[in-house]
Amino acid sequence: MATFTPARKFIAGLALAVSTSAAIAATPSPFTATYQVLQGGQVIGEAVVSLKAAGSGQWEYSNQTHGTSGLAAALGANSSETTRFRWNNNAPETIAYDSRVNAFKVKQRRTEVNWSTNQVSVDEGKGADTYAATPGLVDRNTAPYAIGLALRSGKQAITLPVAVRRNVENQQFKVAGSDDVQIPAGRFKAQRVERSDSDKAFNAWYVPQKYPVPVKLSQSEGGNLTLQLVSYKQP
Repeated sequence: MATFTPARKFIAGLALAVSTSAAIAATPSPFTATYQVLQGGQVIGEAVVSLKAAGSGQWEYSNQTHGTSGLAAALGANSSETTRFRWNNNAPETIAYDSRVNAFKVKQRRTEVNWSTNQVSVDEGKGADTYAATPGLVDRNTAPYAIGLALRSGKQAITLPVAVRRNVENQQFKVAGSDDVQIPAGRFKAQRVERSDSDKAFNAWYVPQKYPVPVKLSQSEGGNLTLQLVSYKQP
């Protein structure tokens, strides 16, 4: 039988510490990121994006947006998106997604993923659509976060299976360049990411080794809005 010498014990302890550290690093880190919301170059609101543990190995990723000036404030425009996900292969995998948008009228969406049957159910109040789930599935709320994590691991081209209304959409993104970005949170040299499989305008700027979420995001879907990072905090 082999005996543990002090040197062997030290090496074994070091290996255990390294493996434990790697396991900790491979789990999400809670944060709160605050953004300015602009339309046509004018600030119209504020968005708060947060990530926190939800228990039972699940995580809650939330995006709360409120109109603070102009017509958005006058109408009381606001939106709420909340995702519960599990951590799988160092990336989020959606379990449930709830969206509520209040601007002129209320629009809601509920997405649930049953991973035991690999079925997705999407309900916007007129009856649910169901379809097969895909490993690594995310939703439109967590997609920018998933992109940031992929960039942090060194990827330059990213394909995400995204749960949309009636099917899984394999959305493709790529690093299209490097830009100097001046935002309220500071000045950064950021990677510019574009969607490469659609003509829907999507541009997001990331500093992936510093933040897992974009420092700036501009997209046509949802009202031609631009988000600029104001602050990022971790507990």
